[in-house]
Amino acid sequence: MFERLQKPFLTVETGEAYQPIRLSYHILEKSKLVDALKKMHCLTQKNENAWSWHWDSECTDLHFESLDSFKKNPEHPVRLGTLTIKDETLYLNLPSFKRACLAVPFFHKIILTEAAKIKKADFINKVFGLTERLPHGFAELFNEDELEKIVTQRIHDYEFVQSRCENATTAEEAFSILADYTKAETEKRLPYAERYTFEYHEKIGTDPDVIFLGFYIFLRGRELVAIRRWFGETGYTLSDAAEETIEKVFGSMNIDIIE
Repeated sequence: MFERLQKPFLTVETGEAYQPIRLSYHILEKSKLVDALKKMHCLTQKNENAWSWHWDSECTDLHFESLDSFKKNPEHPVRLGTLTIKDETLYLNLPSFKRACLAVPFFHKIILTEAAKIKKADFINKVFGLTERLPHGFAELFNEDELEKIVTQRIHDYEFVQSRCENATTAEEAFSILADYTKAETEKRLPYAERYTFEYHEKIGTDPDVIFLGFYIFLRGRELVAIRRWFGETGYTLSDAAEETIEKVFGSMNIDIIE
């Protein structure tokens, strides 16, 4: 443990922890989507169905508070991620949660909702050591069956608790059921890989800012757990992360940054 405390975890150029994440968009009209992507100067097309996304042009103002010091080189802008179209899906592959939180609202403004709609995010619940073997590509990282199993179980558990709350005889009983469920969830060991589904969270409203905020809070909590546990805080839970996140979001209202 002492050796680990002396070793920093792997970070990306813009300062945040390296945690691979893949956003998936369902393509509704490919021609409209491709037209929109081709108009973006921050994208460099690699082939017919692939682009590199750079910290340049339209996204120059994206802000990374996690940077202590970083001098942009206009001649060689940082590559933030890659986009790939395969079958009916647009994949946006990114090396950190922070970039994903910035990418979702950024591309929402660019990609017409009738052309493509964000559906899910697959990600890793850990940070990596500087000399640790890194997964080779996103295909190695994510097992579709396992990810769907986790999502299905999460929804089943939530609906079961919801039913118990609705059938509770008193408000106090319902609150106790919900509190027990929340406590148990926050203390669970996080799976290596996990999936966030946007369709499920859209039920709380149609305001995209609400959806983006929910995504941010979900990811920030998991990032904090991964980092704190890397530094030896084995008892640090999602409940602790939630308290920190709520203080940050609703205290300073600086809701767009993962430090």
